Amino acid sequence: MQADITTINDLSIFHHDEEQSVFHHINFTRTVGGKEWLKFFFEKPLQNLKQIIETQQTIQHIIHIHSQWPETITNGTIMVIEKFYETQLAEIPPYPNGLAALSYRFFNASDYSLIKYSEVHFISFIKGLHQIIQLLAYENIPSILQVMTDRISMLLSKSEIKNVLNKKENKNLFLVEALSFGYFIRRHFKNEAEDLIEIYSKLDAYYSMATACINYHFIFPEFIDDEKPMLAAQQLYHPLLPTPVSYNTELTQGKNFLFLTGANMAGKSTFIKAVGVAAYLAHTGMGVPAQSMTLTFFEGLHSNIQVVDNIVKGESFFFNEVQRIRKTIEKISNAKKWLILIDELFKGTNVEDAMKCSTTVIEGLLKMPNALFILSTHLYEIGEALKQYSNIQFYYFETKVKDDQLLFSFHLKEGISNDRLGYLILKREGVVDMLNKL
Repeated sequence: MQADITTINDLSIFHHDEEQSVFHHINFTRTVGGKEWLKFFFEKPLQNLKQIIETQQTIQHIIHIHSQWPETITNGTIMVIEKFYETQLAEIPPYPNGLAALSYRFFNASDYSLIKYSEVHFISFIKGLHQIIQLLAYENIPSILQVMTDRISMLLSKSEIKNVLNKKENKNLFLVEALSFGYFIRRHFKNEAEDLIEIYSKLDAYYSMATACINYHFIFPEFIDDEKPMLAAQQLYHPLLPTPVSYNTELTQGKNFLFLTGANMAGKSTFIKAVGVAAYLAHTGMGVPAQSMTLTFFEGLHSNIQVVDNIVKGESFFFNEVQRIRKTIEKISNAKKWLILIDELFKGTNVEDAMKCSTTVIEGLLKMPNALFILSTHLYEIGEALKQYSNIQFYYFETKVKDDQLLFSFHLKEGISNDRLGYLILKREGVVDMLNKL
C-alpha cells in the first residue's frame, strides 16, 4: 500500500511527541536493531495481500508462545557482542595450552577480562536464540519464521557453538577453553554473529507487534480478495486515546462516500484518523483497534488533513489545498483501490468560495467507484444538493448545549448537522469576557 509522507504525518504514525505517536504506542522492542526493523515495517506498508497474510500469521504464531519468549537477550547483550568485535585486543593464541593461556591472562589482563565478559553475553545470546527456534519449531510455522529459524539453526550448527550450547546453564568456561572460544568467535564467527544479531532484531520487531496486539487487545482484520473496494468495522476506535469512543462504519463501492458534519471538537477529525490508522496498521500485517474489521487490499491511503502554507515558496494555504486535491485525483485515476481521507476541505478561502469549490470536488470524486472517501466539512449547506447521488452517505457527530456548556457524545449519527458553536466555545473559554474588558 502506498502512503506518502503527508499521510503518515497526518495520521501521526511517527511523531516527535511520543504521546502522539502510533509507532511509539506499538514499540515494545528490546533492542535498538529491533526498533529500527519495526520502524522499517511501519514506514513501508506491505505491497500485496500475500505479504499481509504471511505477516499476520507470523505475529499470531509469536502470540501463541509469547509468554515463553526468552528474556536473556537484551540490548545490553547485543551491545557487548558488537563492542567485542570493535575493540582492539592482543592477538588471542589460536590453540592455547595451559602455559600460553596463563601467559595471555597475565600479560593482557584487561583484554582477557573483556573476552570473559563478552563470552558470558555471547553464550546468553546463542542460548536465547536456540530457545526461540525450539519454541517456534512446530507444525505449520509461517514461511517468514521458517526462513529465519532455518538460518539460525544453520549458523548455530558449528561444533564450537554446539559445545557451548550443551554446557550446563551456569557453568563458566575455564582459562584454556575461554581463550579457545574467544579466538573462534573473533576470528571465525564474526559474520555469523552479525547475521544472527540482524535476524534477532527482526524477530524483536515481530515480537513487539505481537506484544502490542496482546496488550491492547487488537484483533486481526479479515482481508477480502475483491476488485471492488470495501471497508467495514465494528467498535473501531483511535488507539492513542485513553478512553476512546468506538464507531461502526461501512464503505462499499455502492456507498463509497461518507459526508461527515458536526461542530468543532465533536469528533470528526478523530474518527477520520481512527479509520486511517486502522487501515494503515492492517496493511502492515498488524492487528487493529476494533471488535472486527473487514477490508480489501488498498493500492494506497491518501489524506488531506493538515495542509499548511509555504512561506518560502510563497504558496498560500488555499493553493496547497488545491495542489493536494490535484495529487489525490492524479493518484486515484489509476483505477486501483484507494482510501481517501479529507478533513475540512478548503479552509483557506471564504465560505461562498469554499462551498462552490467543495461541491465541485465532491461531485467529481463521486464519479470514482474505485476509491472509498471520508470527507468532513463545516459546510453543511452543500449536503442537501448532494443527496441526489446514490453512492453518498451522510453522518454527523451530535453536540448538545446545556447551560452554555457543550456536551459531546462522540457518537456517529445518520444525517447532517447544522451546529455552529464557534462563538459559544469562544465565550466558554472566557475570550469574550476578556475582550469586553479591554
